[in-house]
Amino acid sequence: MTFSELPSDKKIILFDGVCNLCNASVQFILKRDKRDLYRFVPLQSELGQAIVAHLNLNDRKIDSIVLYEPHITFYVKSAAALRILIGLGGIYNIARIFLLFPKGLRNVIYDYIAQNRYRWYGKRDSCMVPTADLLRKFLS
Repeated sequence: MTFSELPSDKKIILFDGVCNLCNASVQFILKRDKRDLYRFVPLQSELGQAIVAHLNLNDRKIDSIVLYEPHITFYVKSAAALRILIGLGGIYNIARIFLLFPKGLRNVIYDYIAQNRYRWYGKRDSCMVPTADLLRKFLS
């Protein structure tokens, strides 16, 4: 898949494919994405790098997650995490409360977790390989 072929009706989650915490987060989202809103792209992939370049993001400052709504907007760090939770609906709408906190404060906490994620949760040697039934949710 190329950048121009991204589905415009899905929200794209770029994630650190070698991070165990990030992979656990992807699994969490997959189980709860009842409205089929999200598609996933590892940051380390060619497509992930193309999206990062298109958004003019400094890939050295991307700690683990980006939410890209094609042709609309994108979110990074705590804003991305909260918007993803809100998109899941139901009880996860409570995450809206955290949007009331200043972005700088939210991102200090986010950055602390992101900087320690490999130490606390470990790291894989390669990106996760989705099962056959989940393959349609991953873009490459």
